[in-house]
Amino acid sequence: MRIHEYYQTKARLSLNGSILALLPAIFIVIANLVYFRNRELMALIIPFLLYSLGYFQISLFRMEQSINIAKNLTKSKTLTESVLDASQLLVLYLNITSPHLFLYFPDGHIAGELKQYKCNKLNLFGRAKTYSLSNANNQIIGYFKVCGRKSVEIEVFNEKHAHVGTFVKQRLGLMKYGKKQLFDHSGRYVSAIEGSPFFMDEHILNSDEKQVGRLRRGWMPVEWSTVFPEPNTPVFSLIENLPEQKKLLSMSILINEFFIER
Repeated sequence: MRIHEYYQTKARLSLNGSILALLPAIFIVIANLVYFRNRELMALIIPFLLYSLGYFQISLFRMEQSINIAKNLTKSKTLTESVLDASQLLVLYLNITSPHLFLYFPDGHIAGELKQYKCNKLNLFGRAKTYSLSNANNQIIGYFKVCGRKSVEIEVFNEKHAHVGTFVKQRLGLMKYGKKQLFDHSGRYVSAIEGSPFFMDEHILNSDEKQVGRLRRGWMPVEWSTVFPEPNTPVFSLIENLPEQKKLLSMSILINEFFIER
């Protein structure tokens, strides 16, 4: 899904919300005309009309954004790098039939997608909730298996189903969590994840406490605004010389942030 198509989809969702809000209003009008015939009862439709009008205006706004983005997108270069080669990715969440995360290069072209993985045949993930990472060509390049009882654990696998490592978030009590850490396939400590409990700003720190990655909202560069009109679009950054397997492991924080904590 290209970035302007993302906003087209959001426009359609808002339009659908506008139409759905009209259904109770239509039902009230018909019921009142046929059975009650009470003028005062017609006041009940006002909230639904306002709700529908609000969503309709949002739909028009999103469609205008999509048109403007499409114009700017044709002027930008197409990046050929892989989603695991990128040093910066913009993260957009969309819940259609199921939650999706779309990952974009700063020029607005699609880099990859994170979504729930569904497989009809028996596989190594069993019944555990699993998410897949695919590239721009819809080829799966990673899997994230959510498990754990006493803590939140996300086991990460590459495209060949080889275990890469694990994201662990310690559970301290009811709705209370402690450290978030990354471990490699042998259980060796790789990184710690530190952030604010009030806003999205997650830092990935290696064993030397040097920052190797970051997920934050509200710091998008102004020059990207021609194709990403919302300044609060989350940006996921990883240092360029980070090995590919560690980049894949680091992406587990996106699973935790958008599919578990959200």
